[in-house]
Amino acid sequence: MSDLFLVRHGETEWSLSGQHTSWTDLPLTDRGREQARGLAPLLTSHHIGAVLVSPMKRARQTAELAGLTGALVDADLSEWDYGAYEGVTTQEIHRTRPDWFLFTDGVAPGPPEHPGEGPEDVGARADRILAKAHAALGNTEGCVVLVAHGHFLRVLTARYLGLPASAGALFQLATGTVCRLGTEHGRPVLAAWNVRPAS
Repeated sequence: MSDLFLVRHGETEWSLSGQHTSWTDLPLTDRGREQARGLAPLLTSHHIGAVLVSPMKRARQTAELAGLTGALVDADLSEWDYGAYEGVTTQEIHRTRPDWFLFTDGVAPGPPEHPGEGPEDVGARADRILAKAHAALGNTEGCVVLVAHGHFLRVLTARYLGLPASAGALFQLATGTVCRLGTEHGRPVLAAWNVRPAS
């Protein structure tokens, strides 16, 4: 597979406050829009063959402001479904579950339309996206860009590297950054992480 670029959307009010945000469709903050515009030079200097984006407003705005055109919306790029933890911070969860850890424990069940996901569920979606990216690379020249969300992209990185979904915990990912997954001697590698434009 050629290089795969991962873009985490820019800042939102809830990413700033630490609230878990999956299906709540928040827009970018002013700083988030600035972060997204700043990504353009990091991406447009590469030949981009395909762009896949989460359906959430914050991801679509980021793609547009970063100058990515022709993006295909894919629901498999949605953030981890946090179930009952939507809008709740880790600190708040720890008041009743002090040992809780998202990447191993998953979430408490939410409403029927958002029951929540465990690490393996998110890993299965990540595997589907990686298969779609591989297919896109076979049909076009250039790299593939995925514009999505922090926890999902961390799990996807783990799966790309052949690690279990829970290993996404190892890859801290900031808002408004670009990462690059590539190969070395035919093996998957992490080529760049949390890259921001030069200030």
